[in-house]
Amino acid sequence: MTTLNVRRGPEFTRILGLGVARGEHLVPNDDLIEPINSSDEWIRKMTGIVTRVRADKDTSVIDLSERAARDAIAQAGIDASEVDAVILSTITYPHITPGGAPVLAERLGATPAAAYDISAACAGYSYGIGQADALVRSGAARNVLVVGAEKMSDFVDPADRSISYLLGDAAGAVVIGGSDTAGIGPTVWGSDGGGAELIRQTDSWIDVRDNGAPFPTLRQEGPSVFKWASFKMAPVALEAIEVAGLTPDDIDVFIPHQANVRIIDQMVKQIGLPERVVVAKDIVDSGNTSAASIPLATERVLRDGDAKSGDVALQIGFGAGLVYAAQVVILP
Repeated sequence: MTTLNVRRGPEFTRILGLGVARGEHLVPNDDLIEPINSSDEWIRKMTGIVTRVRADKDTSVIDLSERAARDAIAQAGIDASEVDAVILSTITYPHITPGGAPVLAERLGATPAAAYDISAACAGYSYGIGQADALVRSGAARNVLVVGAEKMSDFVDPADRSISYLLGDAAGAVVIGGSDTAGIGPTVWGSDGGGAELIRQTDSWIDVRDNGAPFPTLRQEGPSVFKWASFKMAPVALEAIEVAGLTPDDIDVFIPHQANVRIIDQMVKQIGLPERVVVAKDIVDSGNTSAASIPLATERVLRDGDAKSGDVALQIGFGAGLVYAAQVVILP
């Protein structure tokens, strides 16, 4: 029997560096309320959002990704040429093909790194972390750049009351590499395609071409999404804690997808996190930035001094698909 060689990498991985890029503008609620016949008070009450970050018209998803990635690579203390794989999680890169990741890799000077996009919406960053961890531990890559980036403002209908006023533009990036100790716990992930219509694009590109449908924008069934995220995701988070060999008492920081402050508060209760745990709420100022929201929230708690390097953080992403992913990580 023929025996094949296999690669083996380090036993453990960790986050080596973190970088973020927020859209250039802070957009307050008052700027958005007229088309949706709402108020600043209603948006704050229902979502917790005061402002959201949005980018210039000429700023692209790749521009945001590059800014975040350069900072992550610098913090990791490596050169872009040492990045072996680039994973870009986004649902707002405006080209079906080629993907954005090879373009980003070229800009950074990471060519010939493996480069590919993943479409897992608000869970995309956590999906990317799970893949990067596996790539490094398998020996397929030494250093993996994971980027969650969105320019959501390109795909909103200003008159839509279901989701448009939530969304922002940003990118967050990390470099994952080998470690002597475990810095990333096992990923718990999954999907429920039965809820695919709960967060969706209004029309397919085929309908735009053949039936004259308007440019697609985003919609969600808010009450159903709220119930799913608030109560179905807590067991996923608890499983991520368990498979990491920990209990909720071991968690220092909770960094969920920044979807809605009420969802975040409900999840804290359902998981049973101690009151001392720092709960990231970057959504108040940045809005819902989909795949970028977890790294943005991570950067915020570190920058503000609410958390520190070495803290144990539980992160969980969830969104359109319906898809979800969670893992426990040690903060860089």
